[in-house]
Amino acid sequence: MRTIILLLLTSGILAVSCEKILPALPADEDVLDGPVEGLTAEQQRRFLDGDIAFANEFSPQTGLGPIFVNTSCISCHAGDGKGHPFTTLTRYGQADSTGNTYLLAGGPQLQHRAIPGHSPELLPAGAPFSKFLPPANTGLGFLAALTDAQLLANADPNDANGDGISGVPNYINPPGFFVPQSFHQSLNGRYIGRFGRKAGAIDLLQQTVGAYKQDIGVTSEFDPNDPINYAVSSQPLDNIPDPEVSTADVRNVVFYLRTLKAPVQRNTSDADVAEGKQLFVNIGCAKCHIPEWTTPASDIAALGNKTFYPYTDLLLHDMGPGLDDGYTEGKALSSEWRTTPLWGLGLSKNSQGGEYFLMHDGRAKTIREAILLHGGEGQGSRDQFNGMSETEKLKLEKFLESL
Repeated sequence: MRTIILLLLTSGILAVSCEKILPALPADEDVLDGPVEGLTAEQQRRFLDGDIAFANEFSPQTGLGPIFVNTSCISCHAGDGKGHPFTTLTRYGQADSTGNTYLLAGGPQLQHRAIPGHSPELLPAGAPFSKFLPPANTGLGFLAALTDAQLLANADPNDANGDGISGVPNYINPPGFFVPQSFHQSLNGRYIGRFGRKAGAIDLLQQTVGAYKQDIGVTSEFDPNDPINYAVSSQPLDNIPDPEVSTADVRNVVFYLRTLKAPVQRNTSDADVAEGKQLFVNIGCAKCHIPEWTTPASDIAALGNKTFYPYTDLLLHDMGPGLDDGYTEGKALSSEWRTTPLWGLGLSKNSQGGEYFLMHDGRAKTIREAILLHGGEGQGSRDQFNGMSETEKLKLEKFLESL
């Protein structure tokens, strides 16, 4: 009997200990990574291949550098979430729509690290620059699936309706490898950007190729030239044959980004969340942070004809002098920023060390601080937020945390 009791007690202790050591897995809605529902078996395999390539750590022996920012895609996007200030990128060289004048001085991105035997870059004196916090990667395939016509339907460059909101697209010179899809519309040879803080990338291939080169210093078939520290250009390039990442890996990463699931709103039955959403609409936030979109048919059936809720219009808006860093991309003004999707906002702390780092450079440490930094076209909504009662403000913040 004593042996049985001892075994039972031991089992109970082990069970309690395991619960403490191995907590329950988080609910599916509480994590950002994972594939969209409805992928075929072949698509699921390709998603996993892309996931592996996304997590691959490069070294000097496999093509890292010679100058770089980080060693892998996942280094800046833990759990496919937003980056931490430690992973902030410095973009520089362009002050207006005439183009980047520092491309032969290391622009458009600072590589502040280098492999042995090479020198990291320093920001050129006088160069306009801005700090960019890496954004979350989830749901990108739904944003990529929208047509240019859908985006342009919300553009109002001359504020024809007089509401103080004048969203505009950022027209980008396409890279040589860009292949227009049927839904792309060009203007004088340029195409609408939809990815990046300034909407500087037209599609996910351009975004991915740029990240491999500018962030990791890795060449590809699409951009076969290593980044160079022009201040010490006498230093040799790395000795790794180009391209340093295979075309298959690049395309698998693009597929992975396309098929990452979209964040799901949580706590939808909470009355305060519902009231907060209505307040969000009432003070005009939804004019830029458009809640709902529906994709057209897609070559990936799981992405086609789907309604999703990103809270963005993917257009540029003038956010006033307080958020004007003096740097820009494409045809955007330096005070213009692409509307950041709000989905996944409440989960962003999970990839940011338990704290919020909001806005393009992480300067806001709370949701309220981020709201109060809105100027320019966001000034009216900010003023209305300031005029609300504390109870109303908390409800609106609770709604945003549910996204």
